[in-house]
Amino acid sequence: MILSGLAVVCFLLLHIGSQAFEILPGDSLNHQEITEKAILNATVQACRALALAEGNNFNVPAQPFTAEGVAAACGASQSLKTFQQAITSITLRNIRVDIRYALIASFHFDQETFVQGRKIITEGMIAVKASNKMENYEAARQKLGEIMHPLQDFYSHSNWVELGNTLPNSNLIRKDTSIGNIADKSKATCRSCNGDDCNNNILEDIIAGKILTSGYFGIATLVSTKPSGKCSHGGALDQTSKIKPTGGINKDSFKSSHGHLHTQAANLATAATSQLLENIRLAAGNTPFLQMVGISKGSSRALCFVIDTSKSMSDDIAVVKTVTSSIINSHVGTESEPSVYILIPFSDPGFGPLIRTSDVTLFKDVVNDLTATGGGDIEEMSLSGLQLALASAPFNSEIFLFTDAPAKDKQLKNAVIALIEQTQTVVNFMVTDSVVTNRRKRSNNNQPQTRAISESDAQLYKDLAQASGGQAIEVTKDELPVATTIIAQATSSSVVTLLQASRSPGPTDSFTFLVDETVTNLRVYITGRSLTFTLTSPTGATQQSTDSTGSLITSSKTVGNFIMLQLQKQVGQWKLQMVSNNPYTLRVIGQSAVDFLFHFVEPSEGPFGGFDALDTRPRAGVKGRLLVSITGSDSAAVTEVALVKSSKGSEEIMGVVVPQDSGNYLVQVDVMPAVEFVVRVKGRVQGSSNDFQRQSPTNFRASNLTLSANSGTIMIPGTLFSVPFTVASGGPDQNVTIRATNSKGFDTTSPTLLFLQSGNSTNGTVTLSAPLSTPSGSDVVLTIEAEALDGTDSNYIVLRLSIVNPVNVESTCTKNCSLSIWLMLVLCLFSTRISVSTTVSQSLLLCLSIVALGQLILK
Repeated sequence: MILSGLAVVCFLLLHIGSQAFEILPGDSLNHQEITEKAILNATVQACRALALAEGNNFNVPAQPFTAEGVAAACGASQSLKTFQQAITSITLRNIRVDIRYALIASFHFDQETFVQGRKIITEGMIAVKASNKMENYEAARQKLGEIMHPLQDFYSHSNWVELGNTLPNSNLIRKDTSIGNIADKSKATCRSCNGDDCNNNILEDIIAGKILTSGYFGIATLVSTKPSGKCSHGGALDQTSKIKPTGGINKDSFKSSHGHLHTQAANLATAATSQLLENIRLAAGNTPFLQMVGISKGSSRALCFVIDTSKSMSDDIAVVKTVTSSIINSHVGTESEPSVYILIPFSDPGFGPLIRTSDVTLFKDVVNDLTATGGGDIEEMSLSGLQLALASAPFNSEIFLFTDAPAKDKQLKNAVIALIEQTQTVVNFMVTDSVVTNRRKRSNNNQPQTRAISESDAQLYKDLAQASGGQAIEVTKDELPVATTIIAQATSSSVVTLLQASRSPGPTDSFTFLVDETVTNLRVYITGRSLTFTLTSPTGATQQSTDSTGSLITSSKTVGNFIMLQLQKQVGQWKLQMVSNNPYTLRVIGQSAVDFLFHFVEPSEGPFGGFDALDTRPRAGVKGRLLVSITGSDSAAVTEVALVKSSKGSEEIMGVVVPQDSGNYLVQVDVMPAVEFVVRVKGRVQGSSNDFQRQSPTNFRASNLTLSANSGTIMIPGTLFSVPFTVASGGPDQNVTIRATNSKGFDTTSPTLLFLQSGNSTNGTVTLSAPLSTPSGSDVVLTIEAEALDGTDSNYIVLRLSIVNPVNVESTCTKNCSLSIWLMLVLCLFSTRISVSTTVSQSLLLCLSIVALGQLILK
C-alpha cells in the first residue's frame, strides 16, 4: 500500500450519495472532464488541509464542484481567472497527447507497453515535483497534463477493469515496482468477437491468472499488424481489429468494443488522476500545490520590475526605489497582493540575476540594495531582462520596466513580442530620458541636455507596450512617481479591458465601449501628445477634454505623454471621439470579476479529432479557431466574439460561436487577418439586463509562415538537447531568417537561413545545452523565429523546456514513509466505515482531516 491510495478512498467517499462524478446514461466521459474533476477534487483537499493547518474552518463547496465554487470555498475568488487558466493549460496538454503522439503506443498503454508507459508517468512526476520546488508552475502544469493522459488511458486501453479491479493501479505512479503480471509477447490474450459483441473476447486463462494485456492499434491499411492471438484496441480506425482475433477491448466510450465497462474505466481513471494529484500535493505542500493550480490568497499574478542599473541611472535609481516600494505597499494586505515578486536588473553587458520571492519584506530589501553600476555604452540590455521576466512571470502578469537608455539587444524584439502574445502579460515602460523629456527638462532648467533616447529608439518601447496593452510613458525623473502610481492602480487581479486601440498617425476617430453592472473604477488611459477628445455617456451627456467642469470625468491627471481619466459609472454604451495629428494609444479599463480566457487552436490532422492549442501565431488568410471561456461567473454566456483590427477603422471579423462542454465556446472566423488585432468578447450574465464587453489587452497577428516543433522530452544538464522544427509557407519560394533565443542565455545553435519551396516544408534543428550546475526544476523558454527577408511577415514557436538534473534530484519520501502510509490508510479506511451513515460533505471533511493528520505524521 502507498500514501497515494489515500486519495482513492477520499475520492470514493465523494461518491456516497452523490452523482458529481457519475456518468449519466448515454454520456461518455473524456480526458478533459476527467482531468477537470480530479483537479477540482484535489484543490478542495488542499484548501481543506491548509485551513485545518491554520486553525480555520472550511466549508466544502456544493457539488458538483465548479471552479467558481471551489475558488470561493478556498477564500480565493480573486484567483478564479488564474485557476481556470491553470485547469485549461493542464487539460489542453492532456488532449495534445492524442494529437502529437497519437501513434506512439507507450503514451496510451497500447500494445502491452506497460513498462514504457509507466516510465513516461514516473519521469514526468519527477519533473513536475522538481518544477514545483523551484516555483516554475507553468512547466509543472504542462508536464502534468502530458502524464495524465497515459495514466487515464491505462484504464480504458488495458484489461485492468476486466480483471475485476475496483481501485486504481497505484504502481503506475511508482518506480521500480511491479505493475502486475504482464502477458508475454507470445501469449495469446483474445479470441475474435461474436460479430459486434466483444463482451467475452478476452481469454479465460488471462482473466483467471490476473494477466495484464492491452490492445494493439494501427491505422495503416495492409501494413498494420499484431502478434498472433493478441487483442486489438478496436474501433473503425484500428486496422488491426480486422485481423484475427477480430474486435477490440477499449472502453473509451459507451460505443467502444468494451463500452459496457466505460463507466467503471472512467471512474477509475478519475480516481487515479486524483491519486496522482494527491501524491504531487504531498510532495509540494499545500500552498505550492495551490499555486500550481492557480490559487493563492492574494492575486495569482506576479508584480515584476525590470530595472536599468547602469551608471546613467544614478540620479533615477533612488526614485525608482521609492516608486517600486510605493507600488508594493499599495498591494500588501489586499486581494490584489501578488503571489510572487520578481526583480531583474540589467545594464551592459549583463542582465539578471532573476530574483523571485513571495516574501514582500525580503523583496523590498533587495530592491533597496540596488546600486547603479556598469553600463559603459549608451545602450543597455533592456530586452534581455524583459525576455527573462516574461519567461518567469505567471500568465497575465504585470511588468514595469524602468530605463533611461535605448535597447542594445534590439534583435530580441520579435522574441519578446512572441512571449507577450503567449503569456498575455502587460508591460509598462517608464522612460526617463527620451528626446521629449530631455527637451522639456532643457526648457524648464535652461540648461543643455545632450543625452537622450531618440524617437526611433523610444518607438521600440512604444511598439512593445502597444503589443502588450501597456503604456510607454515618457516622463522626467520628478514626474516618475506620479506616473507610476497611476499605472500601479491598474495591477489589480480584477482589472478587465473594455477597449484597446492605437492609431498611427492619429486623425479623428470614434470608439465605443460597453459598461455593464459588474464594472467599477472605470478609467481611460491615453498616451500621446497634442490631442483632444469628446466623451459621450450612455445618457447622451458630453464632456470635452478642455472642459474642467463636466460631470462625466470625476478626476483626471496628466503627466508626461500620459493622461488618466476617472469616469463616472454609467451602465450602457459610451463613445469617445479622439482628435490628433500624432500617434496615440487608448485603453479603457475597469474592475470586474467577469472576464474571459481564450486560446488559438487548430483541428487535429491526425487519426483522432480534437483541437490543439497553438504555441505559434495562427495561419493568416484561412479559417481560424479560438477556444473561449468566461471567468468569474458560472451563469455567463458568450453571445459574440470578434477579431477587431487595431488599425484605423477598427474593422471587425465576426466569429461563429458554438457552445462546447465544460463552459467552453469554439469560435470560428472565416479569415485570420495578417494585420494586428485584438479579441473582443460580448456576453450576458444570467439575470442581467445588460451585455458585457471585454477585450484582450494583448495585440495579436496571424502569419503566412507556419512553424511546428515538439518539446515533450526533458533536458538533462551537460548534455546536448535537440529540438527539431519544421517551417513552411503557402506563398512563393523564399528564404527566411531563422533565430533561436532562450530565456536563460544557454549556448544555442541553429540555422540562420532556410529556403522554403512553395507548398513544401523545410526542417531544421535547434540545439542547446544547460550548464552542469543547473538545478532540477529549472525551466528555459526557447523561442524559434522565422522571418521573411523583407521583414513583412514572421512567426514563432514558444517552447517551455523542463530540466531535471540527476545529480540533485531529491527523494520526496523518508525511510519512515511506509509506516506512516499504513497508519494513514488504516485511519482512512476506518473513516470510510464510519461515514456510511454520514453525508457526502461530512465524509469528505473526515477523510480530509485524516489527510492533514497524515501530512503532520510525514513531517
